[in-house]
Amino acid sequence: MSIERVSLRVSPDPTLRVPEAEIIALKALLDPVGPQVILSGQRESQFAPEAIAPAANTLFGPRGTCLVRENGPLWICDTGHHRLLGWKICPGSDNIPADWVIGQPEFSSEGRNAKGNPGSATLNVPTGISSDGQHLVVADAWNHRVLIWNALPEAHNLPADVVLGQADFFQVESNRGKQSTTTAASFHWPYGVLVADGKLMVADSENRRVLIWHSVPTQSGQPADVVLGQPDFTQRNENAGGQPSAMSMRWPHAIAIWQGRLCVADAGNNRVMIWNCIPEQNGVPCDFVLGQMDAHLVDHNQSLYWPRANTFNMPYGISTANDWLLVADTANSRLLGWHIDKLQTGADATALTGQLTFHDKGDNRWQPQVADSLCWPYGLQVCGDLAVVADSGNNRVLLWRLGL
Repeated sequence: MSIERVSLRVSPDPTLRVPEAEIIALKALLDPVGPQVILSGQRESQFAPEAIAPAANTLFGPRGTCLVRENGPLWICDTGHHRLLGWKICPGSDNIPADWVIGQPEFSSEGRNAKGNPGSATLNVPTGISSDGQHLVVADAWNHRVLIWNALPEAHNLPADVVLGQADFFQVESNRGKQSTTTAASFHWPYGVLVADGKLMVADSENRRVLIWHSVPTQSGQPADVVLGQPDFTQRNENAGGQPSAMSMRWPHAIAIWQGRLCVADAGNNRVMIWNCIPEQNGVPCDFVLGQMDAHLVDHNQSLYWPRANTFNMPYGISTANDWLLVADTANSRLLGWHIDKLQTGADATALTGQLTFHDKGDNRWQPQVADSLCWPYGLQVCGDLAVVADSGNNRVLLWRLGL
């Protein structure tokens, strides 16, 4: 779908009208009709409730989504309730209750580590989630660890088989109790994970790095093989202790592999970093960036109040669909798409969902939520032609067909 519009944008201040000087040509990234399925939400206009009680069909600030196959299963990080919800079959209508819960003794329970001691089936702010069809991998961020199930869970509260970032399932301190000292086997707030092409990758966010294992670990505490964002495994400074560069990171958050390329949403630097291949050495700089005009610039929306087709404000989510790269531009409450033929540093996105034009922003377009509006979209995953969007600020997940 192509749209040409000449518009006069109205800002949140109704006395200020900002003219659009140019024609904006864009594609609908996702189906313009709206999402096919909404989990934990309503289609009509409403303000989000202040509190969300845990149940089999409610979500509170969900941040991660994982549709393993087009027909399921579907797993969601219900972050605010400190649990995972699983559906055996991909839901075909709104607010279908989950079949499984991991992290809480029952669907009506909540609390960090189930209000008890940490273990192999407890969670504290789960965020990223990924599967290669065999393993399920979860970034258990505030327990400073990553949990691995060697087979997809098909029951309540099945314990994880492997833990990374800690020596065992009962330890939960950042960097294994040495907050300012990192190793190849420690984490501080790991928010993103990806298991694909036989590899495991973790966005170790507060250590400002991405860790890569050449194969999916089979032993708890197994160290990583490669680090990006830092020169070695012992460094953790913001932007590697210097000025922003093609090597450094500030707040890496999500990871995708796209036709052999490695893509990292470096949210704190308001950019996406792209390597033309998956690095096998430490500290390899990326080949180009999106969201900034060069690798040394980092301001959100490139220091402008209004966004553009080539800017970000804290991009937290990233996924791929054939020739397209999709990015959740979280603080601009929109999703952006780039075609592989248009990739270069500072390139404009050519597809959009969540706002009317590339120059618009605002949670739910400054209105109460509706089916096709977004408020801080945090997680994003595409399986087949279905995008699964963690619309975190609206406490819901959207199952939405691609519009490309």
